[in-house]
Amino acid sequence: MRAEAPHPDTGRRLLVLGLGCERGTPPAELLDLALSVVPDREGIAAVATLDARAREPAMHAVARHFGAPLVTFAAARLEAETPRLANPSERVFALTGCHGVAEAAALAQAGEGGRLVVEKTKSPHATVAIAESFQSFATLSCEVESAPSHSDSSREPA
Repeated sequence: MRAEAPHPDTGRRLLVLGLGCERGTPPAELLDLALSVVPDREGIAAVATLDARAREPAMHAVARHFGAPLVTFAAARLEAETPRLANPSERVFALTGCHGVAEAAALAQAGEGGRLVVEKTKSPHATVAIAESFQSFATLSCEVESAPSHSDSSREPA
């Protein structure tokens, strides 16, 4: 990750950690993966994911670790980010209704001017990505800890 000017409102970069995981992914796996790509624990302003994963203990464990809110988005909102994804996936689309979860969630929360600074990184059951935002999160529309949507599979890829 290259150094950028800090956000004018906070004096630090606003980074969004995007997460994806299969149902039942162990919290330690997702946290270890997140820590493998996050250079500075203090830099994460939000953790974002697909609303179908809102109740996953692994998501909450990562958000707690970074002291950041867990923000969720519907698949249709994440699908709108497809043109900005570095690694869109037809397989993920078939399972979730969006071509990416971690990258798309990070970009959705980062806002229109946001950009990926860490592309999708995978573990056996999870994915993470980081986007940088150039606007105050107060101006972004999102749902924090929304109710999950339903899914037919008990072990879906991120």
